[in-house]
Amino acid sequence: MERYGFQSQFPSLREIPQMHVIPQTEQNQQQTQSNQAPQGMVWMPGATTVGIVCVDGIVLASEKRVTYGGFIMSRGGKKVFKVTNQIGVACAGLVGDMQVLAREMEAQAKLFSMDVGRKISVRAASKLMANILFNRRYAPLFTQTIIGGLDEEGPALFVLDVLGSLIPDKYAAVGSGTETAISVIEEAYKESINIAEAKELIKRAIKSAINRDAMSGDGIDFLIITKEGTIEESIKF
Repeated sequence: MERYGFQSQFPSLREIPQMHVIPQTEQNQQQTQSNQAPQGMVWMPGATTVGIVCVDGIVLASEKRVTYGGFIMSRGGKKVFKVTNQIGVACAGLVGDMQVLAREMEAQAKLFSMDVGRKISVRAASKLMANILFNRRYAPLFTQTIIGGLDEEGPALFVLDVLGSLIPDKYAAVGSGTETAISVIEEAYKESINIAEAKELIKRAIKSAINRDAMSGDGIDFLIITKEGTIEESIKF
């Protein structure tokens, strides 16, 4: 370039500033820190949610406290929802995601009944919910879910995680109080348990979890499903 009468304005290699490359481990550490509260604690909602299969129906229940980290946002949150007259869901996680999932399940169950001409079964509803959650895997609904109900095959209960993994069971607990609640249920559960006994067992399990889990408390919501339909009950303490 100099032989044509002017000097090059391009910098030499030594003058080009070098970009600092952050190692992958350091990037992961920074990403983790950005998702934490200022005190270093991850903000996750807590809950204690339980479901039990009985000889005469299903009992779903959850406590009422809604938390965000160490802050109690509400003492009257609803985490148990009726889908049909014979099916219900109980959730632990983000309340908004629970509500979206419950509303979509209710709408899909009505569409199924109109299209097929019969009520949706518990197994079909659980598979439908699993498909909904799996299809949302790239933008997931942050909720653990227990779905239970009563149909021609009898009472049935299924547990689902965020990605829609489907597990049938006789009893289940999800949320931050799971360890305490499930230990109480597992010790006293029997195949011949009835609705009244299951309700008392759930009350004892959730109260035990509340005593050890600061993110659970303030009462219990019940959804009792029998051949006659659904009954919603609530207690405060």
